[in-house]
Amino acid sequence: MTALTENTPLLKQPERLETRLKEIPPEPGVYFMRSGNGDILYIGKSKKLRSRVRSYFRDSQKLSDRIAMMVRQVTEIEFIVTDTEAEALALEANLIKKHQPYYNVMLKDDKKYPYVCITWSEDYPRIFITRKRRATKKRDRYYGPYVDTSLLRYTLHTIKGVFPLRQRRKPLFKDRPCLNYDIGKCPGVCQSLVTPEDYKQIVNKVAMVFQGRTDELINTLQSQMEKAGERLDFEKAAQYRDRIKALYSLNADQKVSLPDDTVSRDAIALAADDKHCCIQLFQIRAGKLVGRLGFFADAGFGTPGAILQKVLEEHYSTVEAVEIPTEILVQHELPEGEILTQWLTKEKAKKVTLVNPQRQIKAELIEMVERNANYELERTQRVSDRNNTALQDLAAILDLPEVPKRIEGYDISHIQGSNAVASQVVFVDGVPAKQHYRHYKIKNPDVQIGHSDDFASMAEVIGRRFRRYKNPLLQSLSNEEMGVEKSHDFPDLVMIDGGKGQLSAVVKALQEMNLLDAVKVVSLAKKREEIFLPGESKPLDTDPEQPGVQLLRGVRDESHRFAVSFHRQQRLKSSRRSRLEEIPGLGFHRQKQLLAHFHSIDYIREADVQKLTEVSGIGEALAGEIYNYFHPNN
Repeated sequence: MTALTENTPLLKQPERLETRLKEIPPEPGVYFMRSGNGDILYIGKSKKLRSRVRSYFRDSQKLSDRIAMMVRQVTEIEFIVTDTEAEALALEANLIKKHQPYYNVMLKDDKKYPYVCITWSEDYPRIFITRKRRATKKRDRYYGPYVDTSLLRYTLHTIKGVFPLRQRRKPLFKDRPCLNYDIGKCPGVCQSLVTPEDYKQIVNKVAMVFQGRTDELINTLQSQMEKAGERLDFEKAAQYRDRIKALYSLNADQKVSLPDDTVSRDAIALAADDKHCCIQLFQIRAGKLVGRLGFFADAGFGTPGAILQKVLEEHYSTVEAVEIPTEILVQHELPEGEILTQWLTKEKAKKVTLVNPQRQIKAELIEMVERNANYELERTQRVSDRNNTALQDLAAILDLPEVPKRIEGYDISHIQGSNAVASQVVFVDGVPAKQHYRHYKIKNPDVQIGHSDDFASMAEVIGRRFRRYKNPLLQSLSNEEMGVEKSHDFPDLVMIDGGKGQLSAVVKALQEMNLLDAVKVVSLAKKREEIFLPGESKPLDTDPEQPGVQLLRGVRDESHRFAVSFHRQQRLKSSRRSRLEEIPGLGFHRQKQLLAHFHSIDYIREADVQKLTEVSGIGEALAGEIYNYFHPNN
């Protein structure tokens, strides 16, 4: 079998596909879908592997657009057989955590809801709110996404007010703690006045709040308060008392009327239309609502029960065992509820039950969760309708065959050629997708201080963005075939910030890569908000206030903002290094080491020779040169 055949999608090789499907056993296990370059596209589980995998390739099977795109890229199928369905579920969860396949993300991360992050990968963990869940460091923990943003901020503010926690990402002073240490808000992390082990004990207590274990934490603090009182350490006892009082205030008004309120439980429900699915999960601990999480999914993923099942699997695979409740109330029967129960029970090492309540108080709780999901769905529909109107209008303006799902915007920023950079912003379904934003530093040697060339800079950026599509196999395909081979991040529309000059430079770059027919590109001039198309000398006849033009202006303004902010960062770094570059013998690498150690030019100026030699790579002779540069009179 040739390499070309092995890298060709299975859909184009019916005989090989059928042979591969027959090799898959009808047993429980986990299956892998791989692309031509060996990447894992999707990981799934099933109690009957052969029938489940075969269902992806049946003409009668109605797949979502997302999964259909994945199936068109599959060149190989692998599997692992397990003894039971529960083992398959556990194995699937672990493999997804490890490989993080693109098409396994059913829940959409649109940055609407924030998370709380605790950076356990650091010696002194930070605690902060973020709308981007990064998976670069496995030890870091994310809690959420939280629907009640204001309550979350209040909670974190209260916690930082009563627990001595790290308040700054970087120290304010290099040789002494700041005011936060003096007033008891920080234990002196910047000067290592507290050991990493002792500090992590404090952070562990804070994590209990976001795990829904506030009552357990209060009991722990009460015990410590009593012991402090017995030792006659009344100051310490007063600190514990204040913390307990603050924790009580966090959820004082969050009481939920339920029987047996000693049981920890989650309640999950959804509301959906033809396109959107909004899921709400209420976390109830000791009869109190401690968290309200929100998720989004495609309505075409499956039945309501299947969607709830997948949400629960994805959610509980990312939490610690102590955060799994002993009872889960669900709006619909789950298709594989028994398997999920077995897996959760094994993870928690304690009996976990799934309940689909039909009457009385628990059913009323599910109805309340469903009402909240409906409100969120209505809000999502309003935003979606507005974006769809703008996208349809834009498609009509540009005479596109279909509505552009992914729009990319590009801009250049510099000051007279210095620190020239470019930005790439991405809008998906008319909404900024900041996780896909990208920076570029212009590498063209002709672009330098005193000489700028926006045309050449834009051509360079477009060339770097699309160069991976420049290959003979792709260029020989028709437009329809090319659509199959494009990856998920190939844009439906590219918007260039500028006029005819910038557009012409981009068109030339795309022509050289033989991609002009594949990439739809336009430019938007700032002064009159004019839209230019390739090969057209005059702008399109549009109204600046019509929805499609406003959407394009939004992309342009966001690309400009992103480019300017990155340019300012680069300019600040350059200004920091400008004085250091004047010191004889101090190269770029050692400049970085100095700034990493002292954090600012002012601290380097204040340091004596002995302090300077503490920096790796700085000997006494070079330290003397640095000191003499800043103290010429000495």
